[in-house]
Amino acid sequence: MLGPIDNRHNLDSMLMNMPARLDEKDKAIISMYSADPDVSQDAIAKVIKLSQPSVAARVARLKANGALEASVGINPLKMGLYLAKVDLASTRPNEIIDMFLGCPYFANGFSVSGRHNLCLFFFSESVTTLESIVNGHIRSHPSVSDVDFDIVIASVKDFIIPVTLKPKHSTKPPCGVSLKCSACSEFKTHKCMGCPVTGEYQGVFY
Repeated sequence: MLGPIDNRHNLDSMLMNMPARLDEKDKAIISMYSADPDVSQDAIAKVIKLSQPSVAARVARLKANGALEASVGINPLKMGLYLAKVDLASTRPNEIIDMFLGCPYFANGFSVSGRHNLCLFFFSESVTTLESIVNGHIRSHPSVSDVDFDIVIASVKDFIIPVTLKPKHSTKPPCGVSLKCSACSEFKTHKCMGCPVTGEYQGVFY
């Protein structure tokens, strides 16, 4: 039987993630790419005193382990778009996430601990469109009990969102709602820009 100390040690082990092991050369490679994503492997090789093929092998391993990732997309705040952070509590969080996976306005989502169990980010050229998304799809969802909606004013580091500016056309919206945008009062009054996927869109970004 485990005693109190062993139990505590076991709990600490469960609560601690074990990241991939990185040596000093790995850390130097990651730091150089973070400072300049276009840095050449030859330049890295000279700094860490390895051959270019050795650097290439390390880069491949770091990418496979998730230790070196590159993200290409837009910076909504620099482009003058609005970025919304939505914190919510839901008894069916996976269902909420699945609803937005194909949504052109959806930036990213996180499962979190605390009073809220989801943190979602959306972007648009229109604040009222973001409000319409939250009111029409999140606040009205039967699994959702609490929602906080905030507009991000500024970011300390660049917030990059991979985006498809030419989404594949579909007669069905990715969120799965049966109501057409053209029949929605928010769309009719120009409070919501509509869905770029279905073509019922009255904005200028997509």
